[in-house]
Amino acid sequence: MTGNTTVTAVVDTPPPGVVVVHSDLWCSFAHLAVHRLHTTRARLGLEDRVAFDLRAFPLELLNDAPSPRPGTDSEVARMASLEPDAGWQLWQAKDWLYPSTTLPALEAVQAAKEQSLRASELLDLGLRRAFWAESRCVSNRRVILDVAKETGAVDVAALEEALDDGRARRALAAQTALSRTDAIRCSPHLFLPDGTDVANPGVEVGWEGAYGVGWPVVHGDDPQVYESLLLRAAA
Repeated sequence: MTGNTTVTAVVDTPPPGVVVVHSDLWCSFAHLAVHRLHTTRARLGLEDRVAFDLRAFPLELLNDAPSPRPGTDSEVARMASLEPDAGWQLWQAKDWLYPSTTLPALEAVQAAKEQSLRASELLDLGLRRAFWAESRCVSNRRVILDVAKETGAVDVAALEEALDDGRARRALAAQTALSRTDAIRCSPHLFLPDGTDVANPGVEVGWEGAYGVGWPVVHGDDPQVYESLLLRAAA
């Protein structure tokens, strides 16, 4: 999903062994991509050689509105058919528990980087599954902290302290500013240590009708692209 302008900017090249991922938790294409990154990395045995640096592409700020639930609902079945194991379901909780924002969750992912990229990437993955597969309100602080505990990798007390003083908010603001430029084309957009980048890897998609009214149309899907991306990041 897109939401940027034509202001020119440059994204710093990540260090060897790191894949930078700009995305939003609300984005089904990002949920697909992050799942494939984790599963492909595990299959290739690269968990000790490649880390993921998750950065925010906050669609609600770029579009000046929360993500419309009809839009996310319309994506579930189509994206689930591409990668069922990522975890998907139509929203099952009470209507008033549907998230009105992903900003607290995005901030928590940035805050967890104080502990390690591993802690941050597992919190990010857990929050995506909490929303897309478990119908949990990832706007809610208690849910965010519960997911952090469930990862087994995040120091929850340290994360809570970081959220209390807002120390990751500046990073979130800087990532939002970058997202408004043409350097980040959509969610997800990946950047590799060799200086290359790829938006929405392996998936060619269009849209039938307006967002929130129509539905995604996938013209092509090549999950094997993740293997080459991770091998290049590990080189």
